[in-house]
Amino acid sequence: MAVPDTFDAFRSPAERASYGRRARGRAPRSAHAGFSSAPGRPDPVGVLERQSATRLPELIPVRYGRMLESPFRFYRGAAAIMAADLAPLPDTGLTVQLCGDAHLLNFRLLASPERHLVFDINDFDETHTGPFEWDVKRLAASFAVAGRENGFSVAEQSDAVRACVAAYRLRMREFAGMRALDVWYAQDDADRLRELAASSLTAEARRRTAEATRKARTRTHLQAYAKLTRATPQGRRIAADPPLITPLRDLLDGASAEEKGLRAVLDGYTRSLESDRRHLLSRYRLVDVARKVVGVGSVGTRCWIVLLLGRDDDDPLLLQAKEAQESVLAPYTDGAEPDNQGRRVVEGQRLIQTTSDILLGWTHATGLDGRPRDFYVRQLRDWKGIARPDTMDPGLLLQFARLCGASLARAHARSGDPVAIAAYLGRGDRFDRALVAFAQDYADRNERDFTALGEAVQSGRVRAEGNP
Repeated sequence: MAVPDTFDAFRSPAERASYGRRARGRAPRSAHAGFSSAPGRPDPVGVLERQSATRLPELIPVRYGRMLESPFRFYRGAAAIMAADLAPLPDTGLTVQLCGDAHLLNFRLLASPERHLVFDINDFDETHTGPFEWDVKRLAASFAVAGRENGFSVAEQSDAVRACVAAYRLRMREFAGMRALDVWYAQDDADRLRELAASSLTAEARRRTAEATRKARTRTHLQAYAKLTRATPQGRRIAADPPLITPLRDLLDGASAEEKGLRAVLDGYTRSLESDRRHLLSRYRLVDVARKVVGVGSVGTRCWIVLLLGRDDDDPLLLQAKEAQESVLAPYTDGAEPDNQGRRVVEGQRLIQTTSDILLGWTHATGLDGRPRDFYVRQLRDWKGIARPDTMDPGLLLQFARLCGASLARAHARSGDPVAIAAYLGRGDRFDRALVAFAQDYADRNERDFTALGEAVQSGRVRAEGNP
């Protein structure tokens, strides 16, 4: 994947900083303040329906049902709507490898290959090159939406947004003064989280941070194996829990078709791995595959759990093979599209995440409907700690916002030009204040779109089912 073309290693730092400041002429920092819909804005329900056209029709009502649980759940599934809203706005032209869906729940605790706990982005389905501020705006607005859901005051919501954006700006300034290798090696590990807790959190917040860290270490592949499988006369197999989990044997007719489907899931995947990873994978045999419903925005895409066993039933490996469709940002950005959307996801993840799953790869397989599809593959669960914004008080949400903003800056500094971005943002808080206004306005817009989806269900235009 090409490095965004705004970064030129042969420019001096002074020239790169000048380039960043000149971007203010293209998109003044004050121009990011507030949000109003562009003329001819696409119908938000129509945007969702166009996405649904390429997904499993029996799962679309589940997706809409999950999005209608709350405005925040709607926001999580509405990346395509926000992409269409951001595209007409003035942009800086300072491109990075974007997460593409940088809301607060896509930041979490993860295990590094060295078995250290780190805090990082964990969702790259929509990753694409684009203006850095698109990610910052989506992250900032998510804190306003989450704060409203918790019943926080406008001032408390805005404090969290401001903390997020300020942390991004200040961390980017740090990276602007660092050597390239130091930027690449930077990460937010458990030690950094403890420092944050010790310096700026209340005793209760420190306790909850420590508890989240402890729980993350218990969310291992062995825990997932115990939860998702059961003993059968044929050996350990994935347990059915339709429609959330449906074994492939229940979707196919005949043993030969089942065997062909099992093999197709891993076809090509091993060739995308480094040789040592391929050697590791050769120690395992394929045992079972099931379709799994995941997330909110991803519901309806094809997602498989793959069960492999090594030495015996006590030596499992669980992989997730998830369909990769075109990024929601692709229609609004320049450049050639990749030949494999799974490869786009994997290469984007490796570029902006400090430590990626050792078994991360991609494949191209023919689905049960006979159509070719792209997939990326990773371990199903490995030390993942997920935030619970609904349980946070204003102070804890503010601190989590700082952590997310700083983590996003680290991701962008790896792929983009931190000198140019830091120069654009400047030393003052003008950009921070502008995004507070944007986040509040976009939270309003999100609530109206949430209502529009509810009205579409009531009118019979689309169908929604409760979350199973």
